[in-house]
Amino acid sequence: MFSPLTRKKLRRFKSIRRGYYAFIIFCVLIAASLAAELLINSRALVVRYQGHYYFPTYGEMIPGTRFGLDYPYETNYRKLSLLFQKENTGNRVWMPPIPFNPYENDLREHAYPPFPPSFADRHFLGTDSSGRDIVARLVYGFRIAIFFSLTLLVVNYTIGVSLGCIMGYWGGVFDLVFQRLIEIWSNVPFLYVIIIISSIVAPNFFILILIMACFGWTGLTWTMRTATYKEREREYALAAKALGASDIRIIFKHIIPNVVSVIVTYAPFSIAGGIVALTSLDYLGFGLAPPTPSWGELLQQGWDNMDAWWISGSVIAAMVFTLIIVTFIGEAVREAFDPKLYTTYE
Repeated sequence: MFSPLTRKKLRRFKSIRRGYYAFIIFCVLIAASLAAELLINSRALVVRYQGHYYFPTYGEMIPGTRFGLDYPYETNYRKLSLLFQKENTGNRVWMPPIPFNPYENDLREHAYPPFPPSFADRHFLGTDSSGRDIVARLVYGFRIAIFFSLTLLVVNYTIGVSLGCIMGYWGGVFDLVFQRLIEIWSNVPFLYVIIIISSIVAPNFFILILIMACFGWTGLTWTMRTATYKEREREYALAAKALGASDIRIIFKHIIPNVVSVIVTYAPFSIAGGIVALTSLDYLGFGLAPPTPSWGELLQQGWDNMDAWWISGSVIAAMVFTLIIVTFIGEAVREAFDPKLYTTYE
């Protein structure tokens, strides 16, 4: 499946323990965020009622009347669990470890949120200023941030790698024209564009991807242009051209696989940059519209409620941990895929 050289690089990456274990932890975090509904949710995992089993987590809304309650809207499974325990008739509710969803306001009489951490109330990191569980907001916010970063990475790499390779391979007038266009485009104030668009329409996930992708591909384009400019003069590229291969085939079948180390090395740091960018925009109020779970929105709440230390403390700890993990992966990838380790100079 992989070439001997690629397998050697992968073995090198595995031997760098810090980066390898960071990669495993990062994959576990992504898997846990994908299964967040099974760990953090106000819907029950399983309900046993009168000999029948119900699985509400990924199913449709089940009204309270289904379980003998007197309301037609969605069942409150936490209260249903307490009711079944009190009745002791064999009915039972299995709830997730954290029985709250990221949008739910858990309010109390004669008290105002934010509420401090409480194991008795199952708010292990407390609640925010609206009474929403901090752990739920962190986990679901991580899922949005990581998939935002991965989607942005794919879009930026598709544009940057393709255009950079074409510029470096063809050169000439095409290269000069696009160099000037990229220089002009790079000077457009990114934050002002976000502010203008946010004043016209509330940005959503895809609008933010589109805006950030419009500005995020330029750096990689310069790198790929330089790498392609060097690779096009090597013997394998000249041989392919002599055999009649088209320019597109030479670029995508020969040159890009030989500069993959550049692409792979930049990827972890691009992911970290995407997480920071989304968090910053949400903090400034130009990101995803509330009540979308967001680390930046939690930071803003922490700034507004400095006495509620658990809000800012939890999100800062989560960000620092995630960025350290991604940085370790990036350093290991850069060292493992360093072309100088596999080059013989004559």
